[in-house]
Amino acid sequence: MVKQLFFLLFLVVLATPAMAQKYFTSDGKIKFSSDTPLRKIEGTTNSASCALETSSGQMAWRVLVKGFKFEKALMEEHFNENYMESEKYPKAVFTGTITNLNEIDFKKDGTYNAVVSGNMEIHGVKKPLTTNGALTVKGGSVRLNAGFKVACADYNIDIPSVVRDEIAKEINVLVDATLTPKQ
Repeated sequence: MVKQLFFLLFLVVLATPAMAQKYFTSDGKIKFSSDTPLRKIEGTTNSASCALETSSGQMAWRVLVKGFKFEKALMEEHFNENYMESEKYPKAVFTGTITNLNEIDFKKDGTYNAVVSGNMEIHGVKKPLTTNGALTVKGGSVRLNAGFKVACADYNIDIPSVVRDEIAKEINVLVDATLTPKQ
């Protein structure tokens, strides 16, 4: 009886890591750029949070808008005060799911194509977003890379007419984060 109980406990302990694994980071990188013939504007942050639950493919990103840094302080000020209204809308959030989860093996090192679909909330507006990216499993960590475009008009971000030609209608966004198992 003791041997059977010990064997059952041993199986439970072995099976636990094979179950859902959660990964997390609080130093994800997000870079966005607005490229027009008149001006190139880039903002970056290294403090985005991301969580990933491997059994369901659920993923969530969160970034503080004021965390984005720019080449010039005046750009940062205009970004926060005039466009993003970061006092009123302090964060941007994405929640979604890896839709091709069956093609990714989190137990095997390698790079996998990932399709993520969910909702992006920026400037108080939530919109559906689907994008492709790369997911690299290596040495117990998971690295996520993706790029997508965000249209300012879709999120009610008003661009004053005086600078309308200097800011792209669609902003390029790149995300890069290495997540480690959450204990």
